[in-house]
Amino acid sequence: MCLPVLSLYALTASAQGMDSIQHLENVEVYGKRPIATSQTLRGADLQALATTSVADALKYFAGVQIKDYGGLGGLKTVNVRSMGAQHVGIYIDGIRITNAQNGTVDLGKFSLSSMESVSLYNANKLDNCQSASEYASGATVYMRTRRPTNDSLSIQLRRASFSTWMAKVNAQFKWRRWSGFVDGEWTYSEGDYPFRYHSEYEDTVGRRANSDIHYGRIEGALFNGGFSSHIYYYESERGCPGGIVRRLSDKYINVAREWDRDFFVQASYERQFAERHRFKVNTKYTNEYLRYCTKYPENQNTARVDNHYRQEDGYGAVCYGFMPWSWLSLSTSYDVRYSKLQADLKRFDDVHRLDQKQVIAAQMNWHDIQAAVSLLHQHYHDFTFANAGAADPLDRWTPTLSVAYTLKKLTMRVWYKKIFRAPTLNDLYYTQVGNRNLKPEYTKQWNIGVEYHYDKRQWNASLQADLYWNKIENRIVCLPMKGTYTWSMMNYGYTFCRGLNATAQGRYHTGEWQFSLLTSLTWQHDVNRTDPTDEDTYDKPICYAPTLSTGITAIAAWRTLQFTASYLHVGERMWSYADPDDVLEAYNNVDVKLSYTRQVKKTSLGVCLEVCDLLDEQYEHIPRYPMPGRNYKLTLTFGI
Repeated sequence: MCLPVLSLYALTASAQGMDSIQHLENVEVYGKRPIATSQTLRGADLQALATTSVADALKYFAGVQIKDYGGLGGLKTVNVRSMGAQHVGIYIDGIRITNAQNGTVDLGKFSLSSMESVSLYNANKLDNCQSASEYASGATVYMRTRRPTNDSLSIQLRRASFSTWMAKVNAQFKWRRWSGFVDGEWTYSEGDYPFRYHSEYEDTVGRRANSDIHYGRIEGALFNGGFSSHIYYYESERGCPGGIVRRLSDKYINVAREWDRDFFVQASYERQFAERHRFKVNTKYTNEYLRYCTKYPENQNTARVDNHYRQEDGYGAVCYGFMPWSWLSLSTSYDVRYSKLQADLKRFDDVHRLDQKQVIAAQMNWHDIQAAVSLLHQHYHDFTFANAGAADPLDRWTPTLSVAYTLKKLTMRVWYKKIFRAPTLNDLYYTQVGNRNLKPEYTKQWNIGVEYHYDKRQWNASLQADLYWNKIENRIVCLPMKGTYTWSMMNYGYTFCRGLNATAQGRYHTGEWQFSLLTSLTWQHDVNRTDPTDEDTYDKPICYAPTLSTGITAIAAWRTLQFTASYLHVGERMWSYADPDDVLEAYNNVDVKLSYTRQVKKTSLGVCLEVCDLLDEQYEHIPRYPMPGRNYKLTLTFGI
């Protein structure tokens, strides 16, 4: 869990000159406020935060937990309401980013420079023509790229702590009905930040080694009315430093290395006919390569491997929406995805997966009452030539129901969703660990919420609060089977979670001044209910789930000068049942950012100074992976 942001419809900068409540990128349920619990950061809000990647922005949403393995190059995954990263769907321009191998998406690979908005939805985002895949996750993150309105060129140069250099170019064009952009970035960092790891039994001081990264990213998009397309390429090499070993950090160094190469191209076309019919087609092709190597003489206590993984993924969807009356919308969609995984592991054969989804949905907007219901069908069929054969096909139906009532500026909502995640290819087929008999991991969610908006000429405010209950059955976990050297994926456990998410935002402007305040609060009690006879684990908190998280972001702007301060508090978290008293300590993170832009005719010059982790708390998301602590970023921008 983490913090701020709101379901704020936006807090767009004065330069954009539009009221935040009127600026809605995607009208949901015919212009009414969304039934689903949603939070959004868009436009100037994203630029105001001291953030680099999408993962950095998501930590400001209520109910979100970020797992970060330290440093600029660390893997960054998102977990919503303690359901697990595999239950979160990540979308860019309405099409899902997938990983059939392990089911997680590294959000550190996606930059905010080309993003118009980042949104988080619990339950379903409700549009009357969307793909079946968008109904298939416990929570969804939507990244929407910016639609250019004119020709422009922007160049950024950044110098940051730990020998970090960055260069970025963004070119946008607008020609007749066509628009598009090209965004490229190159970054290098040695990542050699100093650390001090202190506990009751140890006090280790050193400098992080093998934490370097260099990567290049280039992406582009093309738009024309209902047509949109996106192409993306990312290539990196990084060190995997491993956890800090007590008093031995200068002697034993993990020298694992990782190489990534990700590519995808996608397109979508949407058309409306006679005001009652909508039709949409999505297509995507993905190709990913990963190499992980530990065959180095410095590694004295690590298994020596040099593994290569290759994934290919083809996807298509057809969606249709029909409005027989102005107050009722009916829709259906069929999605198909074909994935292939190759690896040079011993006794591992190529695995192919056919994933099909169908949905039928209805939405109603009758006076002040809104309602939505959907029924999702998912079918998974794996193919392999391994001696043990493929897992049995998986075929399930799952429902979702949402109801809301709006009374003037107050909206009350309640929703229920049952969903599952299919075992990943790693879960089923990974050498010596995979289990072909795994069952899907079911999640049942209940939510009761309220949302209030108030607007006046100079200021507006919104409040949102949701009580929720989650129940997860047949959790897929890795457990030891025969001693500590033989592990296997198993369906083990049942967890129950209840919590409260609350967000608030306010915006005030007078003359050339703009003031904004974004806040959030998450209280959550997530416990293990697997075995009542096990006193060590039953009714104990789930690992890595803090009880309390909260945050505040304040933004003050005068003309083209802007100052932002963000505060994040995350409570203590248990990380192992073996020693419940050994916990990850609570931490407070403060980021500040000061930026200034000067316009000279058609040229803009900008300078930005960011100080991250101002209090220099080297907190941990994962045990023995300390974060970098206080660091600085100086960015120069030139635009025409």
